[in-house]
Amino acid sequence: MDDGKSTLIGRLLFDSKKLYEDQLTALERDSKRVGNAGAGQIDYALLLDGLKAEREEGITIDVAYRYFSTNLRKFIIADTPGHEQYTRNMITGGSTANLAIILVDARTGVITQTRRHTFLVSLLGIKHIVLAVNKMDLVSFSQETFDHIKEEYLALTAQLGIEDVTCMPLSALEGDNVVEKSDRTPWYDGPSLLEFLETVPIHLDRNMADFRFPVQYVLRPNLDFRGFSGKVASGVITKGDEVVALPSMKRSRVKSIVTYDGELDEAYCPQSVTLTLEDEIDISRGEMLVKPDNLPYVGRRFQTMLVWMDEEPMDTSKYFFLKHNTNTTRASLLDIDYLVDVNTMEHKLGHPLSLNEIASVSISTARTIFFDSYTRNRATGAFILIDPITNNTSAVGMILHPIEGDADENDDIPSLDLPRLGIAPEHYDAIDRAVAELARQGLEIQVIK
Repeated sequence: MDDGKSTLIGRLLFDSKKLYEDQLTALERDSKRVGNAGAGQIDYALLLDGLKAEREEGITIDVAYRYFSTNLRKFIIADTPGHEQYTRNMITGGSTANLAIILVDARTGVITQTRRHTFLVSLLGIKHIVLAVNKMDLVSFSQETFDHIKEEYLALTAQLGIEDVTCMPLSALEGDNVVEKSDRTPWYDGPSLLEFLETVPIHLDRNMADFRFPVQYVLRPNLDFRGFSGKVASGVITKGDEVVALPSMKRSRVKSIVTYDGELDEAYCPQSVTLTLEDEIDISRGEMLVKPDNLPYVGRRFQTMLVWMDEEPMDTSKYFFLKHNTNTTRASLLDIDYLVDVNTMEHKLGHPLSLNEIASVSISTARTIFFDSYTRNRATGAFILIDPITNNTSAVGMILHPIEGDADENDDIPSLDLPRLGIAPEHYDAIDRAVAELARQGLEIQVIK
């Protein structure tokens, strides 16, 4: 809060010549009327802070997105608030980010807010952090001040297991080291902020090892074509690869990879494609195609870090809708193991959550879902909980791991022992199709063959 986030982004857009004439005219007019940068100065924060309350108080409340590009890259910037009461806004803005810029006022150094947002960044699995030590002009561009803040912050990130941290001294108001290197920091030999953003390697952040293809839609325009459309959540798929459909465990091979522009020999995340298979397999929305030698966790119970985002406090007796990729099922909250104090990162005794609180929670779903841990695969390790009455997003979750013994804890699921019932193996396929259809309607049946 008040460390200059919106000012930094406004300066980045201004100095990189990414503003239109009407935006510049409006910025100059608004700076004279409601600006906080001083007489005759442009208040770059007004480019981001558009709400009346934000301009009156000089703070960021809502998440503001800005799009711009350079010759090397396209960028989407999410300007998120610093206040603890807007933690859910911070989670929303950071949920899709590749890189986080943590701003620190050079006069105050690493404070509670810095620790809180760094913890949230680590929770969201953002792999790259820039520590932007802002307002260096107010400490006479002191290298000693910068080095002290850098040392303290690196100790914090080491504790959280964050490895890629870049520290740089800035003056967002005056533009030092934002787009161009500043002569006032001769002791700093790193890149400017924009140079770093243009070159930071993010292609390795995607999970290219685990193929996960949640089916979004079954495309059947005519009798001769049956394809499964969706977005490749992770991994790579090649024409001819063997795949397994979950939950039926039926196998086939990829016959073709179809897009609007024609067929492909291979597809990878985050491409949206339609896959056709060599065999006729009953697959519907919410199911998943994976490779047979690389399966996700399949189960109904798992441990998760849950961020409560609803104004209404948590009701542990209520059922929620859990949306995980294209799959939606009912879910209940089993146990709250501990709450996390976002300011100190300490674990506290668990109790039902209120707005912006974070806790480790055990969850059970009505039917099987297919997931990975969030640290391994952000695409298949994240979900949201939806209130069935208000349809509000009640919480977002990052899956930690399946609960031990989940595969054996099926006492409440009806069982169908086919050999014991004397059902011949040639009828198993028909029974599998019927069970899969019931599962799509929310009824889980355990089949024993």
